[in-house]
Amino acid sequence: MNFELTEEQIAVRDAAREFAQSELLPGVIERDDKQQFPAEQVRKMGELGFMGMMVDPKYGGGGMDTVSYVLAMEEISKIDASASVCMSVNNSLVCWGLEKYGTEEQKQKYLKPLASGEKIGAFCLSEPEAGSDATSQKTTAEDKGDYYLLNGTKNWITNGNSASIYLVIAQTDREKGHKGINCLIVEKDMEGFVVGKKEDKLGIRGSDTHSLMFTDVKVPKENRIGEDGFGFKFAMSTLNGGRIGIASQALGIASGAYELALAYSKERKAFGKPISQHQAIQFKLADMATEIDAARLLCLKAAYLKDEKKDFAKASAMAKLYASKVAMDVTVEAVQVHGGYGYVKEYHVERLMRDAKITQIYEGTSEIQKIVISRELLK
Repeated sequence: MNFELTEEQIAVRDAAREFAQSELLPGVIERDDKQQFPAEQVRKMGELGFMGMMVDPKYGGGGMDTVSYVLAMEEISKIDASASVCMSVNNSLVCWGLEKYGTEEQKQKYLKPLASGEKIGAFCLSEPEAGSDATSQKTTAEDKGDYYLLNGTKNWITNGNSASIYLVIAQTDREKGHKGINCLIVEKDMEGFVVGKKEDKLGIRGSDTHSLMFTDVKVPKENRIGEDGFGFKFAMSTLNGGRIGIASQALGIASGAYELALAYSKERKAFGKPISQHQAIQFKLADMATEIDAARLLCLKAAYLKDEKKDFAKASAMAKLYASKVAMDVTVEAVQVHGGYGYVKEYHVERLMRDAKITQIYEGTSEIQKIVISRELLK
């Protein structure tokens, strides 16, 4: 069992850290306050190869392993979770699904610009009445021979307005249940496709979260991913990998808050000495560091299993379940360590606390992760 990172993995981690500090940190509070999508920063992330890290180089990707992806996600998420969720969706849900299940034509047309960061992708599963129960799709894709007629509404869509390419899950044959669901590649300029309002959120406020409406959108048959009825299996398979991305995001949010709390504890004085010398604060720091290390090991284990092409469903669900809990626990404690200053925006930890909560909700709530884990245990 080798816990050492390779030189390449360390280089990726350090590059992500440098980018986060130099490009994401300036203006991050203002972007959060104004709900401003980090468009310029995301463009630079694409240029540096962070938007298609695991994609084969022949399709414009970095050809990196999942461990490198976890390391980069952690560093980006320490500073700006709104940027990292854009990165996670593009890498884990859109690029990975297209590369694994798409046709060669789909890869040439859609995967290449996505992997290079030239375009941004979105994954469209959730609906007003279909969140955790993903089989209850109301969006329909009616088979019209050489095309599908797409109608319905999707909501909570990350990159909703900034994306150019959308993977849309829709019901074609309701009588077949989950076996009657398809995944279609939809382009933003297709007639009948409208981007709805932007959500005013608690956290990840810079992330571009919108509702999407489809009214008689004609989607060519060649834009279907996989065989007829493969859509639900595609979505579940893709989400298994997506959970590694969100677990890494939660890990980054936690470790970012911990680093701020550690530094502040050495500067702030109370009763004649730095608060880091008070046992009450020392114990908080000890708990935070231990929980973060445990979360990191779960993330890296899931990434390792994925890289080894072994079953990683349980590991990724465990990583997301635990890392998201750690993100909430650690950010709350980081605010506490900062005292009154923790409640003030300029110290960053209140934003990290707000950002942490969504990691327990999207790409499968914590309750859904427990269902996934227990099913794997009881097989």
